[in-house]
Amino acid sequence: MNEALRLTWVQPEDLIGHELRQAEEDGRDGSHIRDRWLSAGGSLSPERAGASAEPAPPALRALAEELLAELAALPSPLAPDEPTSLPTIRTGCPAWPPPASPTAGDAATSPAPPEADAGRGPLRSGTPPRAALPGQPPAAGLVRDGARIGAGAQRGPGERNPGPAPGRGRWPGTRRALGPALHAAWLGRAAGCLLGKPVEKLPLHAIRDLARATGNWPLTSWFTARGVPEELARAHPWNRRSAPTSLAENIDGMPEDDDLNYPLLGLLLLQRHGRRFTTADVARLWLDELPAGRTFTAERVAYRNLLSGIEPPLTAAHRNPFREWIGGAIRADMHGWTNPGDPAAAAAQAYRDAALTHTANGLYGAMFVAAALAAAAGGDVDVHEAIAAGLAVVPPRSRLAHAVRFGVETAHAHTDFADAVDRIHSRYGAYHWVHVIPNTALLVAALTHADGDFTGSICRAVSGGLDTDSNGATAGSLAGLLAGRPDALPDRWTVPLKNRLATSVAGFDGVGFDTLAHLTLKEALRP
Repeated sequence: MNEALRLTWVQPEDLIGHELRQAEEDGRDGSHIRDRWLSAGGSLSPERAGASAEPAPPALRALAEELLAELAALPSPLAPDEPTSLPTIRTGCPAWPPPASPTAGDAATSPAPPEADAGRGPLRSGTPPRAALPGQPPAAGLVRDGARIGAGAQRGPGERNPGPAPGRGRWPGTRRALGPALHAAWLGRAAGCLLGKPVEKLPLHAIRDLARATGNWPLTSWFTARGVPEELARAHPWNRRSAPTSLAENIDGMPEDDDLNYPLLGLLLLQRHGRRFTTADVARLWLDELPAGRTFTAERVAYRNLLSGIEPPLTAAHRNPFREWIGGAIRADMHGWTNPGDPAAAAAQAYRDAALTHTANGLYGAMFVAAALAAAAGGDVDVHEAIAAGLAVVPPRSRLAHAVRFGVETAHAHTDFADAVDRIHSRYGAYHWVHVIPNTALLVAALTHADGDFTGSICRAVSGGLDTDSNGATAGSLAGLLAGRPDALPDRWTVPLKNRLATSVAGFDGVGFDTLAHLTLKEALRP
C-alpha cells in the first residue's frame, strides 16, 4: 500500500488548531469552539510540522470546516488598533512619511486598494514573457537627473542627500552609489538566509548547543557538523532539507530558498507591471511563475484559494490562520530596494503585494521591512534611523509596533545579546515560531544590538532562533545596504556564494547576484 500524501499547511483538521491559536492572539473568544473540537476527538495544531501525522476521518474534517467558518465570524476587539485597509492604516500613522517628490505619490503612495483589483478583470494566466536576462551588468554607474547612480558615485565628506527636488522624477537625484549597495543587499540577503538554513525549526537551546560544540559561540561564522558530538547530533538533527547545502563543509553557491524566490518574483512583478501593479497582478504572476510546492503557510493557503476561484483580497482571509505570519515580510525587499529614500512608496507597494496573503500585523510586517530598506537605500541613515522609518508606517497601537519598540528597548538593555533573546522568547513564547510578531521583535533587536555591523546583524538574527533563515535574510539585506558595496562584506560570507543562485523561478536558475543588482537598479530608476 502506498504511503498517504499529507499536503502541509492546508488540511482543515490542522488549520483549525492554528486558527484557534490566532483567535487567542487577537482577542477573539473561541473557547466554546475549542471545546467542541477537542471533545469530538480533534487535536491542536502541530508545533513545527505543517501537517499532522494522520488525516482526520471525514466527519471530523467536516467539523473542522464548520468550526473554521464560526471562528471567522468572531469579531476581534483589536480591530480598531489593527486595521487592514491601507487608507485606514495611513490615517492612523501620525508619522507616516511624505512622498520623496511631488510626482511620487501618483502611483506609489496612492495605490488602488486590493478590492479595486476587480476593475482589472478576472484573474487569468498568460502574462507577457519576461525580458531576457542580460549577461553582465555595466561597469559604470548610470546617470539620472545629472547624478551618477552606481559604481564610483560617492558623496564628499560631510555631504548629504540634498532632499526632494520638485519635478525631478520619482526620487531625488541622490549621489549614493545605489548599484553597489543593491549588489551588497542581494549578497547580504543570501548570506543571512544561508546561515540560518541548517538550524531552521530547531529550538533555541539546540542552536546554542550546536554552535558551542564547535567553538562557534557567540555565533560568528557558518554552522558545521564537524566536531559535533554524536549524541548531540542525534538529539538535534540539522534541518533535513537544508543541511546538505548549507553547512560550512558543503556550501557551493546559494541553494534555492523561498526567501530568495520572492525577491525574484518581486523583480518580475515590477518588470511586467511597473509601480502601478495591483494585488491581482501579483496573483496572476504567482499562477504563471511560482510552483505551488514552493509556497508555505499563508502563501500556500492563498494559492489554494486562488485555484478555488477566490480572488483578492479574500485570498488572505479565507481559512487562512497564517495571515499574520512572516510571509509578507520576506516578500518586501524588492519594494524597499527600488524606492530609495521613499519609505512611503515602498510601504504602499509592499502592502499591495502582501494583501494577497496577509491581513493586519502580517501586512505591517511587510510594510515595516520595505520602509526600513527604502530609508537605508537612500544612503543617508544609519540602522537605527532605518528602523524608525519602518516603524513610522506601522499603526502605533498595533502589536507589531509594540514588538518593534520592545526589540529596540531590549537590545539597548542588554550587553549580552543572548540575554536579550531570552527576554524576547519569554515575552512572545506563546506565538508560533513563524509568526511575524516575535520574529520582528527579534530582527529589530539583532539589528539594533549589532549597530549596523554586517556579521553582527546576521549572526545575532540567526542565533536568536525562531524563523532563522528569514530573519537572517532580512537582517543581511538591510546590513548589506548600509555597508554600501559588496567588498565591504567579509569574504567568508560572500565567496562561498560563488555569485550563483539556484531557484525554481523560471529563467533565473544560476543567475549571478551582480546581474540581479543591475536588474534591480533598472527598476529603481524606472519612473
